[in-house]
Amino acid sequence: MARKTGKTTDKQQPSGKPDLAAVRAQIDGIDQQIQTLIAERANWAHQVGKAKGKLAAAVDYYRPEREAQVLRRVVDRNDGPLSNEELVRLFREIMSACLAQQEPLKIGYLGPEGTFSQQAVFKHFGHSALGLSLASIEEVFEDVAAGNADFGVVPVENSGQGTIQVTLDLFLTSPLRICGEVELRVHQHLLSRGGRIEDVQRVFGHPQALAQCSGWLRKNLPAVEKVPVSSNAEGARRARSSDDAAAIAGETAALVYGLKRIAGPIEDRSDNTTRFLVIGRQPFPPSGNDRTSLLVFIRDRPGALYGVLEPLARRGISMNRIESRPEHGHKWQYAFFIDVAGHCDESPLKDALDEIAGQGDAVRVLGSYPVAIA
Repeated sequence: MARKTGKTTDKQQPSGKPDLAAVRAQIDGIDQQIQTLIAERANWAHQVGKAKGKLAAAVDYYRPEREAQVLRRVVDRNDGPLSNEELVRLFREIMSACLAQQEPLKIGYLGPEGTFSQQAVFKHFGHSALGLSLASIEEVFEDVAAGNADFGVVPVENSGQGTIQVTLDLFLTSPLRICGEVELRVHQHLLSRGGRIEDVQRVFGHPQALAQCSGWLRKNLPAVEKVPVSSNAEGARRARSSDDAAAIAGETAALVYGLKRIAGPIEDRSDNTTRFLVIGRQPFPPSGNDRTSLLVFIRDRPGALYGVLEPLARRGISMNRIESRPEHGHKWQYAFFIDVAGHCDESPLKDALDEIAGQGDAVRVLGSYPVAIA
């Protein structure tokens, strides 16, 4: 049976000023339909759990490629007035709540509470996921590898300050796979207990945050001490205990730690964005619009890097990023991290990887995953 959409036709529109009670009645009717459909969706999602068996864990239900396909259709159908970003956020929360009926996903992130890493967890997994605050990026890798967390979310690069090297270095020895990516627009604020800039003598912040706001700090607080800390939320936690200290952090940290905003946003670049990776223990199938991260160990010979890149270029495969890092245990040898378009199980990327491996270079697929949405 077809459902009513709840849309008002032109004939139903009163001339002149609309009747407020009638408008509210229409909204109430639509709300009821939305709630009925969400309940129906949740029931069908529960059937997925039954099909997989009673003993299946939450991680067994999660399919990032399926979620990406659903969210792309949301964007394709959107004719407004809500933005793509708002609709994607709403549908993520619906999927998150439906998945949590079985058991909430456990997601490790760089804590404490209030970090941008935690915001990235909520953006990608929704608020029904269980966030596990951890002390370092290393601990996120360790907890996911040990099975204490189903997935982890770790920062990998910033649009202004470049690569977070500790994340790349951990992939050199970790068995974990990249399962997704999150792009988070980052707004930095100067926060303190009293909210007065003239009281500030020390500013706490993650080294990346201090660098992102270096121009503003030079102009407005040239003489204050800049104190690097493990995360912006840790800086906010410290700043709440002192009248002469401030922290660089997001608005969420201000709410969590009871701080007042002195100024913000204070980042030097208006497009300040951090990219996060979702790490897990297994690969996932193609979603239709994927990116693959590669780790390539090349032999020391003339044209070695060209031999890796040429098979990709010849097949028209777009390369999004390349970064070199010293290879552990081999002096003056380097590993290359390369991001390319496509999924490793599909041609033409699969064919290119086979050719590169045939040249004797060690190619490790760190993961193929859906390109970030909204």
